[in-house]
Amino acid sequence: MGILQSIKMALKSIKGNKLRSILTMLGMIIGVSSVIVLVSIAQGSTKNVTSQINQLGTNLLTINTFSTDVALTEDKISEISKLDGVKAVSPVVSGRVNVKKGRTTSQVTMTGTNAAYSEVRDTKISAGRFITDLDIEYRQKVAVIGSSTATTFFGTEDPVGQYLQIEGTSYKVVGVLVSKGSSMGQGGDNTVIVPLSTGQRLIGSTTISTVYLKGKSEDQMDAVMNLVETKMASLFPTQTDSYSVTNQQDVMDTMSSVSDTMTLMLGGIASISLLVGGIGIMNIMLVSVSERTKEIGIRKAIGAKRRDVLVQFLIEAVVLSGVGGLIGIISGVGIGKLVSSLFSLSVSFSSNVILFSFLFSLVVGVVFGVFPANKASKLNPIQALRYE
Repeated sequence: MGILQSIKMALKSIKGNKLRSILTMLGMIIGVSSVIVLVSIAQGSTKNVTSQINQLGTNLLTINTFSTDVALTEDKISEISKLDGVKAVSPVVSGRVNVKKGRTTSQVTMTGTNAAYSEVRDTKISAGRFITDLDIEYRQKVAVIGSSTATTFFGTEDPVGQYLQIEGTSYKVVGVLVSKGSSMGQGGDNTVIVPLSTGQRLIGSTTISTVYLKGKSEDQMDAVMNLVETKMASLFPTQTDSYSVTNQQDVMDTMSSVSDTMTLMLGGIASISLLVGGIGIMNIMLVSVSERTKEIGIRKAIGAKRRDVLVQFLIEAVVLSGVGGLIGIISGVGIGKLVSSLFSLSVSFSSNVILFSFLFSLVVGVVFGVFPANKASKLNPIQALRYE
């Protein structure tokens, strides 16, 4: 008997027991859809975190100091900026300031920095301009505001050229930032950026505790980081525990490792459902063998070979798991999109995951269908015909 005829007989048998077949496929449907939904949510979260880290800037190194004994003066920052592989350096002072316009008052994150900040942190301007070196040199009372700050104080008006009261002093708005959304759990749009010298005056301190460095090339970042660490050690030989140098790529690699582990764990948990579905297929196929013992005996008596019976029952198991897998893919994608819209989660569907889950369901059908199929093929035709 040909393989095509075996498939037709297998499908006819499945159609003859529709309810049982549907209940058998249910395990595969749940398993495949669970794998797709959980892994897609995990991959979506990974992409979201990666995007947020990238918003901090590319090829980025960060120097943070934890003690007033480590004074990052203008001369020392200049020495660091001259290191090989360093493209731009941006010292930063920050704090919370009271901002007012008319009757509207709000506390906003203030950042005092230089003109290079825009390049180092990939900050883009939607209107106006960014801070310039002249603004810092002449301690100009100018400000670049975030998109949320612009909406809060100016609504739909163009803020450029207008004034805000920052800690009681009037500042001219010279630019508005492009919205970045939240980054690493912090809102990046409710902010005011002022010249470094002006920012130091606003917070009442000249201490610079954070410096951002942009490397010339992503491939050189490890070498640049080593140079920066060496330079910091020479500048502050007795204060090596009072500062840190962080490579953004290291942060991304750590987050990627955690996300990959989470994805693997969620996929493993969901795969258990597929194995349970496979056990269900094996149980139903064993019942089917018992119910169709006489049919098997008749087929073998009129010339069916062991291989024909084995293939027929194996095909039935594979069809059950395959159809269940296809329905599981459709339901998994549907549920994923529903979860994404209802709970505002980032869901990223991967064709590799979908293909893997379907092929895995087929493999489960083969593995758990072999035993019942083998049992059916070994039945003695005479004993099978006598079976009641």
